[in-house]
Amino acid sequence: MLKQRLLTAALLIPLVVLGVLLLPDTYFALAVGLVVALAAWEWAGLLKWSAPLRAAYVVFLCAILVGVYHAPILWIVAPALLGWALAAAWVIGFPFGKSVWSAPAVAALLGLLVLVPSWVALLAMRDMMTPYMVLFLLSFIWLGDSAAYFAGRRWGKTKLAARISPGKTWEGVYGAVVAVVIYALAVQPWLAPHSPPWMFALLCLLTLLVSVIGDLFKSMFKRHAGVKDSGHLLPGHGGILDRIDSLTAAAPVFLAGLLLLGQRA
Repeated sequence: MLKQRLLTAALLIPLVVLGVLLLPDTYFALAVGLVVALAAWEWAGLLKWSAPLRAAYVVFLCAILVGVYHAPILWIVAPALLGWALAAAWVIGFPFGKSVWSAPAVAALLGLLVLVPSWVALLAMRDMMTPYMVLFLLSFIWLGDSAAYFAGRRWGKTKLAARISPGKTWEGVYGAVVAVVIYALAVQPWLAPHSPPWMFALLCLLTLLVSVIGDLFKSMFKRHAGVKDSGHLLPGHGGILDRIDSLTAAAPVFLAGLLLLGQRA
């Protein structure tokens, strides 16, 4: 499994890096939109919807993406921040609230709140700041995931959320925190020179913690659906949702923090 994961990552990471750095804005929006559309298909699959309903859900999401393409950032990011605060409450209180978030109409709406703001945030970050900020966000999410995986395997004892994702531990989270804070402090002078190092590192830490909520939130739906992975498109990794669950939560939070810090290109 680890070999498959590494091989898939070795193939995908160069494509992602080249896409972030080289694609014109419109094509970048389309490329990320395709990923989001595939994730929407998988989300509808977690709801046990039929293929026609899943297709209709994807079409509806794509229509929303077109509709919000030129919308003010605040209109998209603010509801996302409130949504992830609610998601955190559901994760912490699991299974309390299950009758609400698992209801088909609510779950469908939550899927839109998970996917649409993350698409908007990535596009805005690339346009308003620099493609390297997008790459930094992606890389520190990857770094955090890897550090959590290896720290958890080596030292993991205390379960993080045993009823949602039994394999995750607090020791894994601590490993991710150390790795991400060091990484943030290392790149801050180059990537965000006008932001105080401790504030940039704090933003990255907050973003990391929210990304953990994103991972666990999606795991709630997988557990409710009785599946291990959201799909099988990526060998060794599962589905698209399995790879971007952390990012969907992290992107709007990171963008909001950057804007508060006055970060611009």
